[in-house]
Amino acid sequence: MVDLAAADLPADAYSAVGPYLKTARLLGQRTAEMHVALASESDDRAFVPEPFTPFYQRSLYQTYRRAAILALQALRQQVPRLPADVRPDAERLIGLEEQLLDRFSFLLGPLIRVVRMRQHGDLHLRQVLYTSGDFYFIDVEGEPTRPLSERRLKRSALRDVAGMLRSFEYAAQHGLIKEQERAGRPGDVPKLEPWARYWSIWASAAFLRGYLSTAADAPFVPRNSENLHQLLQANLLEKALYELDDELNNRPEWIGLRLRGILWLLGES
Repeated sequence: MVDLAAADLPADAYSAVGPYLKTARLLGQRTAEMHVALASESDDRAFVPEPFTPFYQRSLYQTYRRAAILALQALRQQVPRLPADVRPDAERLIGLEEQLLDRFSFLLGPLIRVVRMRQHGDLHLRQVLYTSGDFYFIDVEGEPTRPLSERRLKRSALRDVAGMLRSFEYAAQHGLIKEQERAGRPGDVPKLEPWARYWSIWASAAFLRGYLSTAADAPFVPRNSENLHQLLQANLLEKALYELDDELNNRPEWIGLRLRGILWLLGES
């Protein structure tokens, strides 16, 4: 995704997705501007950005690793009750547990030169209003299901970015589900899913291009491109696993799409 955002978006993407790509890029720009504002505080200790430290990186590694293990444990328990067409992807993901956990191991390596800060905390498409050709953010309070002490923690700004990127995929998947319900033809979903993925990939690339071009010199964006890629992917995986765990408990009909999304993030789809 970082590589796609670094280059000009192809004409085919503009032709297929249309003017929404410009809208997504504007949303990325506004998100970066919000982060710049949140990172500009120099007096209130609750808002002053703090640099990553080896201790923080190890703590973050343990947090991501534990969340992944718990999500896969929950999936493993549900496998016998999953629909037959979903079970193979569930078993594939379970078999990739070590590869998945290894995606977080970079946090045990050299220090990442970036700051952690207060951010929106629950950023997705339902948290923005679009009016008069521009975006406005709402509910800047973090995830309401989490305790206030946790919502006030300083984290990587890329956690907000990952939330929005996952939201583009969610929007595309929601369209698939609604189309299936409307047409009553489940067999159409596998045919349409590549197009939904195409839309979400290029909407995400446009958003990320707007974000990175606006926040290029900001201290909350890693200067090292490899660190940027690794930290963004770690946050994307953490979000995707959280979503999978939520679907296992609340919306089993979405599990297949969530599994394929995680497998795609791992390069296995």
